[in-house]
Amino acid sequence: MTFSASDLPDDVDALKAMIVAMSAEGAAARAEITRLEALKKDTDERIATLTAIVKVLERAQKGTRSERLRLGINDDQIDFAFEEVETGLAAIDSELDQSRKDKPKREARPRKGFAAHFERIEEVIEPEIPEECQGLEKVLIGEDRSERLDVIPPKFRVIVTRRPKYAFRGRDGVLQALAPGHIIEAGIPSERLL
Repeated sequence: MTFSASDLPDDVDALKAMIVAMSAEGAAARAEITRLEALKKDTDERIATLTAIVKVLERAQKGTRSERLRLGINDDQIDFAFEEVETGLAAIDSELDQSRKDKPKREARPRKGFAAHFERIEEVIEPEIPEECQGLEKVLIGEDRSERLDVIPPKFRVIVTRRPKYAFRGRDGVLQALAPGHIIEAGIPSERLL
């Protein structure tokens, strides 16, 4: 953290408090670095051990007949070794997950919409009504909305596809039209843009 002279307070006690706070932050950061380095070293050692076990097992399984006889490994030993490898990997995964939980996760940012000045063409895709629901009152309960960028040289426009969701009174379930295929699955460009 850097400060310019104008950012610092003139009060000596406030300056001392800032120095103490910065010192505490530095000590906490150094302690966390030491903890993570120790965790990495321990994890690397265990991974090396498990890798050595796997190499011995591969040699026993795929080596020449003389190598297999020389090692003298039976099926129980192989099963035990695989259990040891699985246990070790699970322990490493849990420790790594635990160390990751300490960090605050950054929330995924929603994708911004297209600029408002683009022309928008609304498409509403109605679902086909099943025979057993013919004549019943349909109730709009929501819709999925997607926007794709389309181009008509030299003009851009946005194609908005709306798929209403309906529920029928006296019936269970939701009815909605299938989404049209996109040239890039879950992508935003239309066929003309590519």
